[in-house]
Amino acid sequence: MTKADIVSEISKNTGIDKASVLASVEGFMESVMGAMNNGENVYLRGFGSFVVKKRAAKAARDIQNETTIIIPERYVPTFKPSQYFAEKLRNNLQNK
Repeated sequence: MTKADIVSEISKNTGIDKASVLASVEGFMESVMGAMNNGENVYLRGFGSFVVKKRAAKAARDIQNETTIIIPERYVPTFKPSQYFAEKLRNNLQNK
């Protein structure tokens, strides 16, 4: 499902024009990205959490050059679904 599909679905279900829905969806995404760029986590009760996680530095092997390289520590965005979301997904996929 793409952003355009989401906008169409919301517009169809609510009767709000697509331009307004698109502005709302993009505003939501900007808010989430802005918060995460500031190191904040975003919690949506009943849906899930967008969390910034710190990955530690680690050593890896470059097989072609047979050398060890160091991958620096970094921050990555992650999504953790709520328990309700995960159970609903699990039940829907098992019934198919």
